[in-house]
Amino acid sequence: MSTHGRAADVERALRTAPAHALPETLAALLGRELPRVRSARLLVNDYHSRVLLPVEPFPSAPARPAGGEPAAPLRIRGSAAGRAFVSRRPAVEPAPDDAGRPDGAGTTVFVPVTARGERLGVLELASSGGDWDDAALAELAEVGAVFGSALRVAWHHTDRYERARRSQRLTLAAELQWQLLPGHACAGDGYSLAGHLEPAYSIGGDNFDWSAEHDHLALTVTNGSGTGIQAALLTSLTVGALRNARRSGADIGEQASLANDMVHVRYGGREFTETLVMRIDLADGTVHVIDAGSPRILRMRGAEVARIPLEQQLPLGMFPDTEYKPQRFRLEPGDRLVIVSDGVFSARSARGEFGAQALEQATRRSRLQDAAEVPLTIVNELIEHHEGADLADDAVVVCLDWRGPGAPPAAAPG
Repeated sequence: MSTHGRAADVERALRTAPAHALPETLAALLGRELPRVRSARLLVNDYHSRVLLPVEPFPSAPARPAGGEPAAPLRIRGSAAGRAFVSRRPAVEPAPDDAGRPDGAGTTVFVPVTARGERLGVLELASSGGDWDDAALAELAEVGAVFGSALRVAWHHTDRYERARRSQRLTLAAELQWQLLPGHACAGDGYSLAGHLEPAYSIGGDNFDWSAEHDHLALTVTNGSGTGIQAALLTSLTVGALRNARRSGADIGEQASLANDMVHVRYGGREFTETLVMRIDLADGTVHVIDAGSPRILRMRGAEVARIPLEQQLPLGMFPDTEYKPQRFRLEPGDRLVIVSDGVFSARSARGEFGAQALEQATRRSRLQDAAEVPLTIVNELIEHHEGADLADDAVVVCLDWRGPGAPPAAAPG
């Protein structure tokens, strides 16, 4: 098989494979076409995005002895697998059982698995022979991208991959919130976008949503009131109403008004959601925004971080027949927006409030990172502020990098 045709053959094989069997289908194909690949397995990132968890083989597969212990997770920070996951580039290390051999007979290659800018995990390929050259690694990277696109589709047709990425059980509220998300990251011409929720396994009311169109990017960040399943149901209604209005062609003012009415009809003003509703025009970087509550927008331009001043309007669902008026500001190429709920900037611990200053410093320290890493960086600093304890309030962080109209998707960071 030619190197140019391998990715196409992988795509054809995955297209006809059962949704639950994609890892085994790819492993069998690589074993036939690349004899030096001795084994292959898929690792997916957990909800915290701190470790990579193996997708365990079917009981009949010989990957580990009957009755053997499940493979241990790999930490993202400080591991070759994590380096491939974060950088979106293949990483190579000597296989553990071959370490120190003079012929370098064994290597493990970690190949990033991505789909449209979203990082899903890595492929771990145990191989014989010497080093992999740049051309071979580039080919494996292409295979990982093809596999990622197929996995993203298959993910919704089986529970296998969802089960694999859970290091503990999700609460029902968290189940609803994570399934409501459009994804964890998205990239297109001119922008990169990513978001994260914490506490990952028990999140209640905070949420983000987006939709990428040919001429604009729609983005909302929601901070639902209440806790647990009550907050999750309230946020689900809000996001569903906003999507329904958006998909019917309504502008952001109408979206907010219709969602406000739906929430008020259901809760009578007793519950409401604090929401940012945004539209970013891809032609010139104009941002149209409705600030209906507490989520804040920080803009980093160069090394300067400042809050975008917006006129706060009523939260969605507080009063019926509320009219919402969009405001505008303009992005310049190189700008970064960081959007957070009040569970970030107002978070309190024994050390006091996390506060706007700490948030600005965390944003500034992230300036050399890829957009996909920024939400995790800020969340980790928030957790450190809590001295490792679980967060007392839900927290959402979204990062948008704006490169300008017509700019190609961001290259993988080094």
